[in-house]
Amino acid sequence: MRLDLVTVIVDDYDAAIAFFTEALGFELTEDWPSLTGDGRPKRWVVVRPPDGGTGLLLARADGGRQAAAVGNQAAGRVGFFLHVDDFEATHARLAAAAVRFVTPPRTEPYGRVAVFLDVAGNRWDLLGPAPGVRPAAPDG
Repeated sequence: MRLDLVTVIVDDYDAAIAFFTEALGFELTEDWPSLTGDGRPKRWVVVRPPDGGTGLLLARADGGRQAAAVGNQAAGRVGFFLHVDDFEATHARLAAAAVRFVTPPRTEPYGRVAVFLDVAGNRWDLLGPAPGVRPAAPDG
């Protein structure tokens, strides 16, 4: 069993695709025309981290209730967590790509962390190992 997809509600498909692929380095794995339950056009858009892990279904807001959730999917809390092996390099790359960080990097008992906003305004933790701690080698 594995968690395959998590929905992120966005205002615009193409802006979200650009953010997740160009700024974060995810891969666009699916982009298909589709229809809403009542027959209106929509798209099925999935981006995944390069390792092919859990994907994000980028869903354009449909109606007022969904539009109100754009950027607030976790009620103002950090709702998404991006683990990287090289925190400093990734932080520098994201900052250079104009990703908006809302906290400076800091070291916690669990490692390095900085909070950033995605294209919709949702809060993410960028997480990496504590300084001097090497990531575990993959099995195999």
